[in-house]
Amino acid sequence: QVQLVESGGGLVQPGGSLRLSCAASGFALDYYAIGWFRQAPGKDREAISCFSSIDNSIYYADSVKGRFTISRDTARNTAYLQMNNLKPEDHAVYYCAAGPRPPAACTEVDGRVISYGLDYWGKGTLVTVSS
Repeated sequence: QVQLVESGGGLVQPGGSLRLSCAASGFALDYYAIGWFRQAPGKDREAISCFSSIDNSIYYADSVKGRFTISRDTARNTAYLQMNNLKPEDHAVYYCAAGPRPPAACTEVDGRVISYGLDYWGKGTLVTVSS
């Protein structure tokens, strides 16, 4: 059974850090594109980072570039999102998603992350940034 489970969310003060985890089961992340998304209250879902399985390129949305880092540990079959210098506008539910290559892929266009074929999704973890 294919499953993604996010963890690591919580309450943090502005300027603080969190590391989100995305544990995969039922498939190997090595051959999958992996993306992190977020949805703030009252807003559309936003793709913030993606690890392309085609060429191992990594993409970030302008809103998080320089503050967030995506990574993966193939031995643990887990992806991570390290979030530093968090801001109140980072408050959202964060989701990870994965898709097999082909056709799953991702890229960056005009400061936005564009993904395709990320068919498997976790249920999300809430990040609250507040003093």
